[in-house]
Amino acid sequence: MKQTTNTVLMIRPVAFRMNEQTAVNNYYQRVLENLIQPTVNAKAQEEFDGFVAKLRAVGVNVIVVNDTLEPDTPDSIFPNNWVSFHENGDAALYPMFAENRRHERREEVLDLLEDEGFRIDNIVDYTSAEEDGFFLEGTGSIILDRPNGKAYCALSPRADEELFIEFCEDFDLAPVIFEAYHDVNGERKLIYHTNVMMCVGDTFAVICADCIDDKKERKMVLDNLKADGKDIILITEDQVNNFAGNMLEVRGTGDKRYVIMSAAAHQSLTAKQIAQLEKHVEVLSANLDTIEACGGGSARCMVAEVFLPKK
Repeated sequence: MKQTTNTVLMIRPVAFRMNEQTAVNNYYQRVLENLIQPTVNAKAQEEFDGFVAKLRAVGVNVIVVNDTLEPDTPDSIFPNNWVSFHENGDAALYPMFAENRRHERREEVLDLLEDEGFRIDNIVDYTSAEEDGFFLEGTGSIILDRPNGKAYCALSPRADEELFIEFCEDFDLAPVIFEAYHDVNGERKLIYHTNVMMCVGDTFAVICADCIDDKKERKMVLDNLKADGKDIILITEDQVNNFAGNMLEVRGTGDKRYVIMSAAAHQSLTAKQIAQLEKHVEVLSANLDTIEACGGGSARCMVAEVFLPKK
């Protein structure tokens, strides 16, 4: 099992804006008062295109799908929440918390990957859980350590424990379950997605251990990472607020390893943290300010990794 891939799927937005349906528990979203919606979308497209260009420049195979105006999908730029693609030819579809995000699941996106020469043998569909009010938002909720057969999940209104365990059974993974919190107006509230506070690369892991308030859970998560030989790079809650946890390792030309993140995340890191990262990967960052503010997600959220076998 590989931990990283050279091919990623990204969805170019057409009507990007702050999604009122996700703002109820995504406290990273902010209203940009001085920007009207068409300007927000234009800025998001500009940031998206710049990010894609940087990835392609280092040899990452980026498959870009254009979003459609109908139905209304303001968060379509974050495809990793509704789909994941696996080495055994499985594609998994996930149940989404926000009703308007459920429209993001488009069959033609899967068709397009097949047109690109990839094989989808089986669709594992968890979406019926939406009817019962249970959610598990893809690799937003789940951090996979594929070679070590583990999956990490911070439980939240968007990450149901039973559903996560079912996913782990289906994909033969050992579940590592915990709760992660952050300060919201002086209160400790659950972090909506695990990938905001944690990233697992091939030989390293970036994590905000301070978000895991329960000391036993914190130790259990760190012990799992250490047992698998990960070089652990600790980040602060303040850095999490700058999306420093929202990173992803990818491979470029000649299998060269990169970690992708936003410019804000990169700027929030200390020289020591960057040096620790650069022992493993080259840092690739892009300005995603508008996407981060209005979408409450960053570089990792924008990318669905493609591990599918070729036809």
